[in-house]
Amino acid sequence: MPSNPTRSAALALLTAVLERRRALDEALDALPGHLQPRDRAAAHRIAAAVLRRLGSLDAVLEPYLRREPSPPAMQALRIGAADLLLLGTPAHAAVAEAVALAPRPLAGLVNAVLRKVAAEGPAALEELDAARLDTPAWLWSAWHAAYGPKVRAIAEAHTRPAPLDLSLAPGAAAPEGAEILPNGTARLAPGTRITELPGFAEGGFWAQDAAASLPARLLAPSPGGRVADLCAAPGGKTAQLAAMGAKVTAVEKDPHRAERLRENLARLRLDADLVVADALDWSAGHQGRFDSVLLDAPCTATGTIRRHPEVQLLRRPKDVPKLTETQAALIEAAAGLLAPGGRLVVATCSLQPEEGEAHLARIAALGLTPEPVRPEEVPGLEEAVTAQGALRTRPDLWAEKGGMDGFFVARFRRG
Repeated sequence: MPSNPTRSAALALLTAVLERRRALDEALDALPGHLQPRDRAAAHRIAAAVLRRLGSLDAVLEPYLRREPSPPAMQALRIGAADLLLLGTPAHAAVAEAVALAPRPLAGLVNAVLRKVAAEGPAALEELDAARLDTPAWLWSAWHAAYGPKVRAIAEAHTRPAPLDLSLAPGAAAPEGAEILPNGTARLAPGTRITELPGFAEGGFWAQDAAASLPARLLAPSPGGRVADLCAAPGGKTAQLAAMGAKVTAVEKDPHRAERLRENLARLRLDADLVVADALDWSAGHQGRFDSVLLDAPCTATGTIRRHPEVQLLRRPKDVPKLTETQAALIEAAAGLLAPGGRLVVATCSLQPEEGEAHLARIAALGLTPEPVRPEEVPGLEEAVTAQGALRTRPDLWAEKGGMDGFFVARFRRG
Protein backbone atom coordinates (compact mmCIF):
# COMPACT_ATOMS: atom_id res chain seq x y z
CA MET A 1 0.00 0.00 0.00
CA PRO A 2 1.53 3.36 -1.03
CA SER A 3 1.91 5.87 1.78
CA ASN A 4 -0.63 8.65 2.13
CA PRO A 5 0.82 12.06 1.05
CA THR A 6 -0.39 13.66 4.28
CA ARG A 7 1.31 11.05 6.47
CA SER A 8 4.44 11.09 4.32
CA ALA A 9 4.62 14.86 4.81
CA ALA A 10 4.01 14.46 8.54
CA LEU A 11 6.89 11.96 8.66
CA ALA A 12 9.14 14.46 6.86
CA LEU A 13 8.18 17.16 9.37
CA LEU A 14 8.91 14.98 12.38
CA THR A 15 12.21 13.84 10.89
CA ALA A 16 13.24 17.46 10.34
CA VAL A 17 12.32 18.52 13.88
CA LEU A 18 13.37 15.52 15.96
CA GLU A 19 16.42 14.39 14.00
CA ARG A 20 17.69 17.59 12.38
CA ARG A 21 16.44 19.99 15.08
CA ARG A 22 14.70 22.33 12.66
CA ALA A 23 11.74 24.52 13.59
CA LEU A 24 8.40 23.11 12.51
CA ASP A 25 7.49 26.13 10.39
CA GLU A 26 10.88 25.96 8.67
CA ALA A 27 10.32 22.27 7.96
CA LEU A 28 6.84 23.05 6.66
CA ASP A 29 8.26 25.59 4.21
CA ALA A 30 10.70 22.94 2.95
CA LEU A 31 7.98 20.45 1.97
CA PRO A 32 7.63 19.84 -1.78
CA GLY A 33 5.84 22.62 -3.60
CA HIS A 34 3.48 20.22 -5.36
CA LEU A 35 1.93 19.13 -2.07
CA GLN A 36 -1.69 20.23 -1.93
CA PRO A 37 -2.48 22.96 0.65
CA ARG A 38 -4.92 20.68 2.49
CA ASP A 39 -2.35 17.90 2.70
CA ARG A 40 0.21 20.42 3.94
CA ALA A 41 -2.18 21.69 6.63
CA ALA A 42 -3.15 18.16 7.66
CA ALA A 43 0.49 17.09 7.88
CA HIS A 44 1.22 20.05 10.12
CA ARG A 45 -1.73 19.11 12.32
CA ILE A 46 -0.47 15.54 12.73
CA ALA A 47 3.15 16.52 13.35
CA ALA A 48 2.11 19.19 15.86
CA ALA A 49 -0.04 16.66 17.72
CA VAL A 50 2.92 14.27 17.98
CA LEU A 51 5.29 17.01 19.15
CA ARG A 52 2.77 18.38 21.63
CA ARG A 53 2.15 14.98 23.23
CA LEU A 54 5.45 13.23 22.53
CA GLY A 55 6.08 12.12 26.10
CA SER A 56 2.61 10.65 26.48
CA LEU A 57 2.67 8.90 23.10
CA ASP A 58 6.06 7.33 23.83
CA ALA A 59 4.80 6.21 27.25
CA VAL A 60 1.85 4.44 25.61
CA LEU A 61 4.08 2.78 23.01
CA GLU A 62 6.88 1.73 25.37
CA PRO A 63 5.28 -1.42 26.87
CA TYR A 64 4.92 -2.92 23.40
CA LEU A 65 8.55 -2.33 22.37
CA ARG A 66 11.54 -4.34 23.58
CA ARG A 67 13.75 -1.54 22.35
CA GLU A 68 13.15 1.66 20.41
CA PRO A 69 13.19 0.87 16.67
CA SER A 70 14.95 2.89 14.00
CA PRO A 71 13.88 6.55 13.74
CA PRO A 72 11.68 6.08 10.63
CA ALA A 73 9.77 3.24 12.31
CA MET A 74 9.49 5.18 15.56
CA GLN A 75 8.07 8.20 13.76
CA ALA A 76 5.56 5.95 11.98
CA LEU A 77 4.52 4.53 15.35
CA ARG A 78 4.11 8.01 16.80
CA ILE A 79 2.04 9.14 13.84
CA GLY A 80 -0.16 6.06 14.12
CA ALA A 81 -0.56 6.50 17.88
CA ALA A 82 -1.47 10.19 17.44
CA ASP A 83 -4.02 9.24 14.79
CA LEU A 84 -5.52 6.63 17.10
CA LEU A 85 -5.45 8.44 20.42
CA LEU A 86 -5.57 12.17 19.66
CA LEU A 87 -6.97 12.84 16.20
CA GLY A 88 -9.93 10.50 15.94
CA THR A 89 -8.73 8.62 12.86
CA PRO A 90 -10.55 5.27 12.39
CA ALA A 91 -8.39 2.44 13.70
CA HIS A 92 -8.09 0.52 10.46
CA ALA A 93 -6.98 3.61 8.54
CA ALA A 94 -4.56 4.79 11.25
CA VAL A 95 -2.84 1.40 11.42
CA ALA A 96 -2.73 0.83 7.67
CA GLU A 97 -1.30 4.26 6.91
CA ALA A 98 1.35 4.00 9.62
CA VAL A 99 2.37 0.57 8.32
CA ALA A 100 2.73 2.05 4.83
CA LEU A 101 5.13 4.65 6.25
CA ALA A 102 7.37 2.15 8.05
CA PRO A 103 10.54 0.65 6.56
CA ARG A 104 9.57 -2.71 5.06
CA PRO A 105 11.46 -4.94 7.54
CA LEU A 106 9.65 -3.22 10.44
CA ALA A 107 6.17 -2.98 8.94
CA GLY A 108 5.05 -6.05 10.87
CA LEU A 109 6.24 -4.57 14.15
CA VAL A 110 4.40 -1.30 13.48
CA ASN A 111 1.25 -3.22 12.59
CA ALA A 112 1.36 -5.38 15.73
CA VAL A 113 2.13 -2.52 18.11
CA LEU A 114 -0.53 -0.20 16.75
CA ARG A 115 -3.19 -2.89 16.88
CA LYS A 116 -2.46 -3.19 20.58
CA VAL A 117 -2.50 0.60 20.96
CA ALA A 118 -5.88 0.72 19.21
CA ALA A 119 -7.29 -1.72 21.77
CA GLU A 120 -5.50 -0.70 24.94
CA GLY A 121 -4.08 2.75 24.28
CA PRO A 122 -7.08 4.95 25.16
CA ALA A 123 -7.25 3.55 28.70
CA ALA A 124 -3.47 3.76 29.09
CA LEU A 125 -3.41 7.38 27.90
CA GLU A 126 -6.13 8.30 30.36
CA GLU A 127 -4.01 7.10 33.29
CA LEU A 128 -0.90 9.13 32.38
CA ASP A 129 0.20 12.41 33.90
CA ALA A 130 0.32 14.17 30.55
CA ALA A 131 1.36 17.53 31.94
CA ARG A 132 4.57 16.04 33.37
CA LEU A 133 5.30 13.59 30.57
CA ASP A 134 4.88 16.16 27.80
CA THR A 135 7.02 18.81 29.53
CA PRO A 136 10.83 18.53 29.63
CA ALA A 137 12.07 18.26 33.20
CA TRP A 138 14.17 21.41 33.08
CA LEU A 139 11.22 23.52 31.96
CA TRP A 140 8.94 22.03 34.60
CA SER A 141 11.52 22.87 37.27
CA ALA A 142 12.04 26.41 35.97
CA TRP A 143 8.32 27.12 35.77
CA HIS A 144 7.67 25.61 39.18
CA ALA A 145 10.30 27.93 40.64
CA ALA A 146 8.76 30.93 38.88
CA TYR A 147 5.04 30.19 39.10
CA GLY A 148 4.63 27.61 41.86
CA PRO A 149 1.57 25.37 41.52
CA LYS A 150 0.48 27.21 38.36
CA VAL A 151 3.11 25.15 36.53
CA ARG A 152 0.60 22.35 36.09
CA ALA A 153 -2.01 24.59 34.47
CA ILE A 154 0.67 26.02 32.17
CA ALA A 155 1.79 22.55 31.12
CA GLU A 156 -1.79 21.36 30.63
CA ALA A 157 -2.47 24.36 28.37
CA HIS A 158 0.42 23.19 26.19
CA THR A 159 -1.26 19.83 25.59
CA ARG A 160 -4.10 21.49 23.66
CA PRO A 161 -3.91 23.07 20.18
CA ALA A 162 -4.15 26.85 20.12
CA PRO A 163 -7.03 28.72 18.49
CA LEU A 164 -6.52 31.10 15.58
CA ASP A 165 -6.30 34.69 16.86
CA LEU A 166 -6.74 37.65 14.54
CA SER A 167 -6.01 41.34 14.89
CA LEU A 168 -8.50 43.32 12.86
CA ALA A 169 -7.62 46.18 10.54
CA PRO A 170 -9.35 49.49 11.35
CA GLY A 171 -12.99 49.29 10.28
CA ALA A 172 -12.80 45.61 9.34
CA ALA A 173 -15.45 43.17 10.52
CA ALA A 174 -14.50 40.01 12.36
CA PRO A 175 -14.99 36.77 10.40
CA GLU A 176 -18.26 35.01 11.03
CA GLY A 177 -18.21 32.88 14.16
CA ALA A 178 -15.28 34.66 15.80
CA GLU A 179 -15.34 35.38 19.52
CA ILE A 180 -14.21 38.91 20.38
CA LEU A 181 -11.89 38.79 23.38
CA PRO A 182 -11.67 41.61 25.94
CA ASN A 183 -8.55 43.01 24.25
CA GLY A 184 -10.29 43.18 20.84
CA THR A 185 -8.72 40.05 19.36
CA ALA A 186 -11.03 37.94 17.16
CA ARG A 187 -10.68 34.27 18.06
CA LEU A 188 -11.60 31.28 15.90
CA ALA A 189 -11.39 27.54 16.50
CA PRO A 190 -8.07 25.65 16.32
CA GLY A 191 -7.32 24.46 12.82
CA THR A 192 -9.06 27.38 11.09
CA ARG A 193 -7.14 28.24 7.93
CA ILE A 194 -6.67 31.99 7.78
CA THR A 195 -6.16 32.14 4.01
CA GLU A 196 -9.64 30.69 3.43
CA LEU A 197 -11.44 33.30 5.53
CA PRO A 198 -13.44 35.97 3.71
CA GLY A 199 -11.57 39.24 4.01
CA PHE A 200 -8.06 37.76 4.12
CA ALA A 201 -7.03 38.78 0.61
CA GLU A 202 -8.51 42.24 1.18
CA GLY A 203 -6.29 42.81 4.22
CA GLY A 204 -9.01 42.74 6.85
CA PHE A 205 -6.92 41.02 9.52
CA TRP A 206 -3.70 39.25 10.37
CA ALA A 207 -2.81 36.32 12.62
CA GLN A 208 -1.60 37.43 16.03
CA ASP A 209 -2.02 35.77 19.40
CA ALA A 210 -4.03 37.81 21.89
CA ALA A 211 -0.99 38.19 24.15
CA ALA A 212 1.23 39.24 21.24
CA SER A 213 -1.12 42.17 20.55
CA LEU A 214 -0.54 43.70 23.98
CA PRO A 215 2.96 45.25 23.62
CA ALA A 216 1.90 47.57 20.78
CA ARG A 217 -1.31 48.45 22.61
CA LEU A 218 0.72 49.42 25.66
CA LEU A 219 3.14 51.46 23.57
CA ALA A 220 0.09 53.43 22.32
CA PRO A 221 1.93 55.77 19.91
CA SER A 222 0.37 59.06 18.91
CA PRO A 223 -0.81 59.39 15.29
CA GLY A 224 2.15 60.60 13.30
CA GLY A 225 4.56 59.68 16.08
CA ARG A 226 7.96 58.29 15.11
CA VAL A 227 8.20 54.65 16.18
CA ALA A 228 11.03 52.15 15.84
CA ASP A 229 9.90 48.51 15.83
CA LEU A 230 13.00 46.41 16.44
CA CYS A 231 13.26 42.71 15.53
CA ALA A 232 10.03 43.36 13.68
CA ALA A 233 9.26 40.20 11.67
CA PRO A 234 6.83 38.63 11.00
CA GLY A 235 5.16 42.03 11.37
CA GLY A 236 2.07 41.74 13.53
CA LYS A 237 3.22 44.53 15.82
CA THR A 238 4.41 46.62 12.88
CA ALA A 239 0.93 46.32 11.39
CA GLN A 240 -0.66 47.34 14.69
CA LEU A 241 1.53 50.41 15.00
CA ALA A 242 0.96 51.46 11.38
CA ALA A 243 -2.80 50.95 11.81
CA MET A 244 -2.66 53.30 14.81
CA GLY A 245 -1.33 56.00 12.49
CA ALA A 246 2.27 55.95 13.66
CA LYS A 247 5.20 56.59 11.35
CA VAL A 248 6.90 53.22 11.74
CA THR A 249 10.47 52.17 11.01
CA ALA A 250 10.57 48.37 11.17
CA VAL A 251 14.04 46.87 11.64
CA GLU A 252 14.62 43.17 10.89
CA LYS A 253 17.99 41.54 10.26
CA ASP A 254 16.81 38.32 8.54
CA PRO A 255 16.21 39.08 4.84
CA HIS A 256 13.72 36.24 4.38
CA ARG A 257 11.68 37.26 7.42
CA ALA A 258 11.88 40.88 6.28
CA GLU A 259 10.46 39.92 2.90
CA ARG A 260 7.57 38.13 4.59
CA LEU A 261 6.95 41.26 6.66
CA ARG A 262 6.91 43.32 3.46
CA GLU A 263 4.39 40.95 1.88
CA ASN A 264 2.17 41.07 4.95
CA LEU A 265 2.15 44.86 4.99
CA ALA A 266 1.33 44.93 1.28
CA ARG A 267 -1.67 42.63 1.80
CA LEU A 268 -2.83 44.75 4.71
CA ARG A 269 -2.34 47.99 2.75
CA LEU A 270 -0.28 49.46 5.56
CA ASP A 271 2.88 51.53 5.27
CA ALA A 272 6.14 51.25 7.19
CA ASP A 273 9.77 52.00 6.44
CA LEU A 274 11.36 48.55 6.37
CA VAL A 275 15.08 48.32 7.16
CA VAL A 276 17.00 45.07 6.77
CA ALA A 277 19.69 45.40 9.42
CA ASP A 278 20.83 44.15 12.80
CA ALA A 279 19.24 46.48 15.34
CA LEU A 280 22.48 46.53 17.33
CA ASP A 281 24.42 47.98 14.37
CA TRP A 282 21.60 50.10 12.98
CA SER A 283 20.88 51.84 16.28
CA ALA A 284 24.34 53.38 16.43
CA GLY A 285 23.49 55.84 13.66
CA HIS A 286 19.98 56.72 14.82
CA GLN A 287 20.38 57.83 18.42
CA GLY A 288 17.63 59.86 20.04
CA ARG A 289 15.36 60.05 17.01
CA PHE A 290 12.19 58.24 18.00
CA ASP A 291 9.17 59.16 20.07
CA SER A 292 8.75 55.52 21.03
CA VAL A 293 10.47 52.17 20.55
CA LEU A 294 9.06 48.66 20.64
CA LEU A 295 11.52 45.83 21.18
CA ASP A 296 10.15 42.30 20.91
CA ALA A 297 13.49 40.68 21.59
CA PRO A 298 14.69 37.27 20.37
CA CYS A 299 14.18 34.73 23.14
CA THR A 300 13.66 31.05 23.87
CA ALA A 301 10.00 31.49 22.80
CA THR A 302 8.82 29.16 25.56
CA GLY A 303 5.68 31.27 25.79
CA THR A 304 4.64 30.10 22.31
CA ILE A 305 4.68 26.33 22.89
CA ARG A 306 0.89 26.16 22.31
CA ARG A 307 1.51 27.26 18.71
CA HIS A 308 5.04 25.92 18.26
CA PRO A 309 5.18 22.66 20.24
CA GLU A 310 8.67 21.83 19.01
CA VAL A 311 10.08 24.70 21.08
CA GLN A 312 10.06 22.67 24.28
CA LEU A 313 11.88 19.84 22.52
CA LEU A 314 14.53 21.94 20.77
CA ARG A 315 15.43 24.41 23.50
CA ARG A 316 18.08 23.62 26.10
CA PRO A 317 18.90 25.26 29.47
CA LYS A 318 22.11 26.70 28.00
CA ASP A 319 20.06 28.74 25.52
CA VAL A 320 18.63 30.96 28.26
CA PRO A 321 21.81 32.82 29.36
CA LYS A 322 22.96 33.27 25.77
CA LEU A 323 19.69 34.86 24.73
CA THR A 324 19.53 36.93 27.91
CA GLU A 325 22.84 38.54 26.93
CA THR A 326 21.50 39.36 23.48
CA GLN A 327 18.36 40.84 25.00
CA ALA A 328 20.37 43.04 27.35
CA ALA A 329 22.39 44.43 24.44
CA LEU A 330 19.25 45.08 22.39
CA ILE A 331 17.56 46.82 25.32
CA GLU A 332 20.51 49.19 25.66
CA ALA A 333 20.40 49.88 21.92
CA ALA A 334 16.65 50.49 22.04
CA ALA A 335 16.98 52.90 24.94
CA GLY A 336 19.51 54.91 22.96
CA LEU A 337 16.99 55.45 20.17
CA LEU A 338 14.56 57.37 22.39
CA ALA A 339 14.11 61.10 22.12
CA PRO A 340 13.61 62.96 25.44
CA GLY A 341 10.25 61.95 26.86
CA GLY A 342 10.13 58.89 24.60
CA ARG A 343 8.50 55.63 25.61
CA LEU A 344 10.09 52.18 25.44
CA VAL A 345 8.20 48.88 25.55
CA VAL A 346 10.28 45.72 25.92
CA ALA A 347 8.65 42.33 25.32
CA THR A 348 9.69 38.69 25.13
CA CYS A 349 7.50 35.71 24.28
CA SER A 350 9.17 33.64 26.99
CA LEU A 351 8.02 32.13 30.26
CA GLN A 352 11.57 32.21 31.65
CA PRO A 353 11.97 35.00 34.25
CA GLU A 354 15.60 35.49 33.20
CA GLU A 355 14.22 36.78 29.88
CA GLY A 356 11.62 39.00 31.51
CA GLU A 357 11.51 40.11 35.13
CA ALA A 358 15.30 39.95 35.49
CA HIS A 359 15.67 42.74 32.91
CA LEU A 360 13.75 45.33 34.95
CA ALA A 361 16.73 46.42 37.01
CA ARG A 362 18.94 46.56 33.91
CA ILE A 363 16.49 48.86 32.15
CA ALA A 364 16.15 51.17 35.13
CA ALA A 365 19.96 51.38 35.30
CA LEU A 366 19.92 52.93 31.82
CA GLY A 367 18.26 56.03 33.26
CA LEU A 368 14.72 55.16 32.16
CA THR A 369 11.73 55.59 34.45
CA PRO A 370 9.28 52.71 34.82
CA GLU A 371 5.81 53.48 33.50
CA PRO A 372 3.65 50.84 35.20
CA VAL A 373 0.92 49.04 33.28
CA ARG A 374 -2.46 49.99 34.72
CA PRO A 375 -4.99 47.17 35.18
CA GLU A 376 -7.61 49.08 33.19
CA GLU A 377 -5.28 48.99 30.15
CA VAL A 378 -5.56 45.20 29.99
CA PRO A 379 -9.23 44.36 30.57
CA GLY A 380 -9.75 40.79 31.67
CA LEU A 381 -6.06 40.38 32.42
CA GLU A 382 -5.77 42.38 35.62
CA GLU A 383 -4.09 39.43 37.34
CA ALA A 384 -1.33 39.54 34.73
CA VAL A 385 -0.11 42.92 36.00
CA THR A 386 2.83 42.24 38.33
CA ALA A 387 3.75 43.99 41.55
CA GLN A 388 6.49 45.81 39.61
CA GLY A 389 3.96 47.16 37.11
CA ALA A 390 5.01 44.88 34.26
CA LEU A 391 2.75 42.44 32.43
CA ARG A 392 3.19 38.66 32.64
CA THR A 393 0.78 36.57 30.59
CA ARG A 394 0.69 32.78 30.78
CA PRO A 395 -0.86 30.02 28.64
CA ASP A 396 -3.35 29.16 31.38
CA LEU A 397 -4.87 32.64 31.48
CA TRP A 398 -8.27 32.83 29.75
CA ALA A 399 -8.24 29.03 29.85
CA GLU A 400 -12.00 28.91 29.34
CA LYS A 401 -11.53 30.94 26.15
CA GLY A 402 -8.62 28.89 24.81
CA GLY A 403 -5.64 30.41 26.63
CA MET A 404 -2.94 32.74 25.32
CA ASP A 405 0.80 32.86 24.73
CA GLY A 406 3.20 33.58 27.56
CA PHE A 407 4.60 37.12 27.28
CA PHE A 408 6.55 39.50 29.45
CA VAL A 409 6.00 43.21 28.74
CA ALA A 410 7.54 46.19 30.52
CA ARG A 411 7.17 49.92 29.76
CA PHE A 412 9.58 52.76 30.47
CA ARG A 413 9.99 56.44 29.61
CA ARG A 414 13.06 58.58 29.08
CA GLY A 415 13.02 61.63 31.33
